Amino acid sequence: MGPVLVGVLQLLALVAALALAYVPAGSYMARVYTSKRHLRVEKWIYRSIGADPDTEMTWTAYLRGVLAFSVVGVLFLYLLMRLQGILPGSLGFASVDPAQSFNTAVSFVTNTDWQSYYGEQTMGHVVQTAGLAVQNFLSAAVGMAVAVALVRGFAGSRTGDLGNFWSDLVRGTVRILVPAAAVAAVVLVACGVIQNFSGIHEVGQFMGGSRQWNGGAVASQEAIKELGTNGGGYFNANSAHPFENPTPFTNLFEIFLILVVPFALTRTFGLMVGSVRQGHAILATMVTIWLGFVALMMWTEFAHHGPALQAAGGAMEGKEVRFGIGSSSIFAVSTTLTSTGAVDSFHSSFTGLGGGLTMLSMMLGEIAPGGTGSGLYGMLMLAVIAVFISGLMVGRTPEYLGKKIGAREMKLAACYILITPALVLVFTAVSMALPTPAHSMLNPGAHGFSEILYAFTSAANNNGSAFAGLNANTDWFNTMTGLAMLFGRFLPMIFVLALAGSLAGQRPVPVTAGTLRTEKPLFTGLLVGAVLIITGLTYFPALALGPLAEGLAS
Repeated sequence: MGPVLVGVLQLLALVAALALAYVPAGSYMARVYTSKRHLRVEKWIYRSIGADPDTEMTWTAYLRGVLAFSVVGVLFLYLLMRLQGILPGSLGFASVDPAQSFNTAVSFVTNTDWQSYYGEQTMGHVVQTAGLAVQNFLSAAVGMAVAVALVRGFAGSRTGDLGNFWSDLVRGTVRILVPAAAVAAVVLVACGVIQNFSGIHEVGQFMGGSRQWNGGAVASQEAIKELGTNGGGYFNANSAHPFENPTPFTNLFEIFLILVVPFALTRTFGLMVGSVRQGHAILATMVTIWLGFVALMMWTEFAHHGPALQAAGGAMEGKEVRFGIGSSSIFAVSTTLTSTGAVDSFHSSFTGLGGGLTMLSMMLGEIAPGGTGSGLYGMLMLAVIAVFISGLMVGRTPEYLGKKIGAREMKLAACYILITPALVLVFTAVSMALPTPAHSMLNPGAHGFSEILYAFTSAANNNGSAFAGLNANTDWFNTMTGLAMLFGRFLPMIFVLALAGSLAGQRPVPVTAGTLRTEKPLFTGLLVGAVLIITGLTYFPALALGPLAEGLAS
């Protein structure tokens, strides 16, 4: 069986698994966020934090909850890393320096999980489990809560209320992420992923010296790392490490975990707005882009030239032999089209065009299907743009899900679309203009530029994957990527919640003969076109200087 056929069969198996999980997962999440009942453990949590889960919040109150909770998370995680040297279970590792502590704390709280350190040589058991793993759950739950708030904005009528942030946060964690991650962790342990709290061990002799490995609660962190589209690996090699991802089955299972919640949230959206077909239209848009990028990635990586690449069956540099090109391509597209950032191969070693596709996947805004929550609200913001464009074409006031898209709504959607590209391009330009940051590049020319462009694309889009050729553990990159992650996470959330509040205050307008049917294939095609054109116009000059120049020269 040839490697191309193997890759296609793996893709078909993944699509079948996602299709089977779509209805039950999406319906369950809709019940979670619309239920009036509180579980006993949830009531205990509400009492402990002093929150009233039944109080309705306006968008400003909801935003204050998001920001306050995230600030506390950053401070707690920063202090935990700064105090690591005196904590039990530190494995003898020293406290993390201030710049790297800031970068890592921001990274995990913003669901980015960018890592400028070697996990197995920097973080002890306490920081890994009580700090990083906990934020994997909470940051994912925050993204889901913001998405649900936007959906309520479309579904609401003249109230201005978006639900309760604390209730959405707790329910997303307790009822969705924790049980799903527990099941996934058991599957991973059964398939060979380690789960322990052992110390550092000497492992054999390598090149005249011994190698040291430490254990850890890897399976439990790996499960939520993928399920919550976080991406931070226990080990530096991330999902290319055999302790995190030992077999072709675990590799495919981890891709499934990355995609299942973002795809299923489209059904949750459809059920909450009272039209499952609206959810299907958003799902069709996401699937079209995802499958298109997977096909392009496989083509670029299998289209090999020269006897060495032909003997290997494709561009195998930087890829694990146990996964191959097909599975590595699916993983690379899935992790960058979502806000995951986990890697089972090194994107810097992909072909020039293949590396460009990983960057373009993030530049789309990670909406196909995107992160847990962030993918849905990102796609809905682009749907507002697409509706506005269609309104201009037919000369009538645009409407989406019974809500008029006026000047205020368009300004908020436009700001959402522009803020992330501005962060990526400004930070990249400044880093290329200054002499010191350029010293961190491993490669010269177009590939070196791609390393820095990729880093800020990953940070501002809250992805977290790296091109693997850039030394990001410097004061400059720790600070600048930390700021890019903060702004890239919370500034868009401000515009999302403001739009949700504006929509929730409107009275729904009736459907007429001139209303654009947004559940039809025509709208799906329009939305796909809007996504690709907006991204292409924004990032094409930067891509032309980096991956496109490298790919055309090779």
